[in-house]
Amino acid sequence: MARYRAIFISDVHLGTRACRADMLLDFLRHNEADVVYLVGDIIDFWRIRRSVIWPQSHNDVLQKLLRKARKGSRLVFIPGNHDEALRDYAGSRFGAIEIERQTIHVRADGRRYLVTHGDEFDVVVRYAKWLAFLGDRGYEFALWLNRPLNALRSIAGLGYWSLSGYLKYRVKSAVNFIGEYERNLAEQARRENVDGVICGHIHHAASHDIDGIHYVNTGDWVESCTAIVEDHDGNFELIRWMDAINAPERQSQSTGNLQAA
Repeated sequence: MARYRAIFISDVHLGTRACRADMLLDFLRHNEADVVYLVGDIIDFWRIRRSVIWPQSHNDVLQKLLRKARKGSRLVFIPGNHDEALRDYAGSRFGAIEIERQTIHVRADGRRYLVTHGDEFDVVVRYAKWLAFLGDRGYEFALWLNRPLNALRSIAGLGYWSLSGYLKYRVKSAVNFIGEYERNLAEQARRENVDGVICGHIHHAASHDIDGIHYVNTGDWVESCTAIVEDHDGNFELIRWMDAINAPERQSQSTGNLQAA
């Protein structure tokens, strides 16, 4: 069991078929923290409004998070655009869960980070929400296509390949969008007079410098299964949980762990 000063996760999208609840449960079983930041789109109300997809594993994720709170971890929930209805409760506490519109995280070395989901800096979501809904449906369809494509690849003896990931990271317009989004967040951090920003929203995990601002994106739990952690010396690390469970020291135990809450 690893113990951290802080864990940051976002874009879980509970309530969708694409949610990798099994992977997140495994991550939560093996990692503890003084504070867990839920950086938006934890529950996908957009999808739930169309039809309910809620297997037991999605309940298990919520129960696991609440169990961490009972053991002494702070849970700070910053709603995103897919769970934006909860933004009406910003500043409130529900048991062990603190709901905030955004917050400031102070690293062990004193550096300050704006923590926000980030959809406000996505021009599509901000100015053309109908287009964001359309894009969400297209992304969902690409995620669905991943399954039959990878079933065929498995038969052919090939490894996993993500069509949705290819479209998101290889299409020139998408790459330009990611760059603009990152710059917008960095500018906001500069306006807030902080040293960095921690966000989610675009499902693209990253940690790098943008003109003196440390930009950090937590990624997602529908494809990349990534999280940001801070150790007790103040060091940040991007964890790719798929890589972690495939490491030689964990291969012998990962199959059993994935189903445990």
